[in-house]
Amino acid sequence: MIITSTPDLNWRSLVMRKMRPSATSLVLSLGLALSLSFDAHLTWAADDGADRVEEADMAESAPPGEGDPHLDVFSETAYPSATQCAPCHEKIYDEWRSSSHAYAAISPVFHKFEQTINTLAPTINTFCVRCHMSVGTALGEPREMPLWERAQVSREGVTCISCHRVDTAYGKVNGERRIIPGDIHDPMYGNIGGDGVAEVVENSGFYKVATSEEERGVPIHNKGIKFAQIDKSEFCVSCHQVAVNIGIKLEVVWDQYRASPAAAEGVTCQQCHMSKTPGVATGYEEGPIADINGEVVNENRVHHNHAFAGPGYPIAHPGVFPHNPDAETWPMQDWLKFDYRSGWGDPDWEDAYEDAVEAGERQEIAFPEAWEFRIDREDARAVIEDNLEKIEEKKELRRQVMENGSKVEGPFFTSDKAAGESLSFYYTVTNTNPGHNLPSGSLGAQPEVWLNVALIDPDGKNVWESGYVDQYGDMADLHSYDVRDGTIPHDDQLFNLQTKFLTTNVKGTDREMYLPVNVDLDQLPFLRPPAQPVTVMNHPPFARMEGRSLPPLSSRDAEYSVPGDLLTKPGKYKLAVRMRSRAEPIYFMKFIGATTEMEQAMNEWMLDYHAYTVEFEVQ
Repeated sequence: MIITSTPDLNWRSLVMRKMRPSATSLVLSLGLALSLSFDAHLTWAADDGADRVEEADMAESAPPGEGDPHLDVFSETAYPSATQCAPCHEKIYDEWRSSSHAYAAISPVFHKFEQTINTLAPTINTFCVRCHMSVGTALGEPREMPLWERAQVSREGVTCISCHRVDTAYGKVNGERRIIPGDIHDPMYGNIGGDGVAEVVENSGFYKVATSEEERGVPIHNKGIKFAQIDKSEFCVSCHQVAVNIGIKLEVVWDQYRASPAAAEGVTCQQCHMSKTPGVATGYEEGPIADINGEVVNENRVHHNHAFAGPGYPIAHPGVFPHNPDAETWPMQDWLKFDYRSGWGDPDWEDAYEDAVEAGERQEIAFPEAWEFRIDREDARAVIEDNLEKIEEKKELRRQVMENGSKVEGPFFTSDKAAGESLSFYYTVTNTNPGHNLPSGSLGAQPEVWLNVALIDPDGKNVWESGYVDQYGDMADLHSYDVRDGTIPHDDQLFNLQTKFLTTNVKGTDREMYLPVNVDLDQLPFLRPPAQPVTVMNHPPFARMEGRSLPPLSSRDAEYSVPGDLLTKPGKYKLAVRMRSRAEPIYFMKFIGATTEMEQAMNEWMLDYHAYTVEFEVQ
C-alpha cells in the first residue's frame, strides 16, 4: 500500500458553474442597504466596465442629511478607533485588521442573516449587532443603519475598546456588555498592571507622546489597569455563548469548552487562539508591548496574537476589508464600484487598456467619477494589493488551525480487494483539539466540515466518490437543490460533521432543517418564542438540535462500501481523501437572500486539507 500526496485528480465532484452575476435589484429598505451594498463587488464576469459600474451605482447611500454629521466626532471622543491605537501598537493592529473580530461588522453574510432573522422574528432588533457592532450599539446607531453611515469605530466590529474598555466580569449575557466611554487619554484595561504606560507617561518628552489634548505628540492613554478576567476564557463567554429568542443556542463553544479536557487542565481560549501556533496552546510569542516613535516599551513581554486564528474568512471587497487607514481616502461607496477583479489600477492592465482603446480594439470604460483618472486607480490598487496580501495570511492561518485541530487516518479495509466484488473500508477522523467540538462556533451560521473520498481505477478513471458537491457547491444531502431536482444522486454515504436542526411538521413528524424554523406551520416562516420556560423541556417546542460534530479528542469512523460492478478489472487502484471546510452552505445563503457573487466568493474560500492518496492492488 503506497501513500502519496494527492495528485491533480479528476474528482467526480461537479465543478461549480462560473457564476455570472445578474443585475440584482438592491432594495434599500428594512436595513437591506446595509448588506446589499456589498453585492456589486465580488465578481463582474463581463469585460465591459459600464455594466459593472451601473450595478455598483445601485449601492449608493441614503440622501445627504439623513446621517448624523456629529457621529464621527462624538465617537472619536467617547469611543476611540483602532486607528488611534495603531501608532503605538502597530503589530497588534496589523494582526487585528484582517481578523474575524475586525470582520464582524463588515461581513455581508452577517448582514443578510441578521436581516433575515429580524424578518422572521421582528422583536429581535439589536440582538445580533450587540456583538458584531458593539460600539455602534453603544452609540445608539439604529440596527438598520447602512454601514457607510456608521461611525468608523462602529465599522470596526470587535475593535480595541470592545475588550480593552470593559471593566466588568460578565457571563452569559448575549453580548450585553458595557463599553466604558472615554477619549484616547482615558485608561485602558488589560492583563498587565500598566507599568509600561506609566514609564511612557513619566517620560512623555522622550517618547514624544501627548497625554492630553493640550500637548503635541502621539496621543496616548494615561493609565493601564489590570482587569483579571480579560485573559480568562470567561471573558469570551458574552459573545461566544449565545441563545436566540426561542431558546436555541446559536453559539455553543463555551458550553463545549466548559466540559472539555482543555478546561480541566486550565488551558484558556486565548492560549490556543492567540498563541504562536494557530489553534494549539504552545505558548505565546515575545516582543515589545508598544513601539512609540521608534522607541520600544517592555521589549520582552508576552505577545498575544490579535489575529485570533480560527476557521472564519472574509468575502467582502478588499478595498473595504481588511481595515486599512490608506483605504479611508475613498468612501465605501466608491470602493464598491472599483472593479479590482478586472485589474483596474494594475500598471500592466492600464497600459494594455490604453493601447487597446487607442488601437480601436475595445471601447472606453465609463469609469465611475472617483476612478476616472488612472493615477487614482493605481493608488487604489496599491491598497487592494496590500489587503489581498493580508487576506493570504488569513488563509494560511485558517489552514493551520484546521490541520492542527484534526487528523484523518486510513483507509482501513474490511473486505477482500478483488475485482467484481464489493470493496468495504473506512477512515478514522479525529478531533485533536482538546478545547471544543469539530466544528464549533455558531450553529446558526452552519459551519461545514466533511470528508471527500474518491476511487480511481487502473485507467485513471474516477469510478466512485462520496462527499461530492452539486453545481452550487453544496454537498449532495437532503438540502441540495440538485438532489431535490433529481439531477444528481443523493450521497447515501456522506460523512458530514455539520450540525442541523430537527423541526416539527404540521402532523407531528420531523424534518431536517438548517435553521430552527417551522416552515410548514405558516406560509411565512416565523421564529416563535415558546409558551413555557425552555428549561421545562430542555429545548424549545417543535425544534431539536441534530448534533454531528466531534467532541474534543474523540474519533469517528467514516465507513464506505463500493459496489463490485465498479471494480471491473484487476490492477492498481487509488483512494484519494481530503477534508473540506466552508463557513456556510450555499442553500443557506440562498435562504438569507445572498447574491451569486457572495455564493461564488464563499466557494472560492472552500478549504481542502489532510489530502492524500493511497495506492492498493485489486486481484
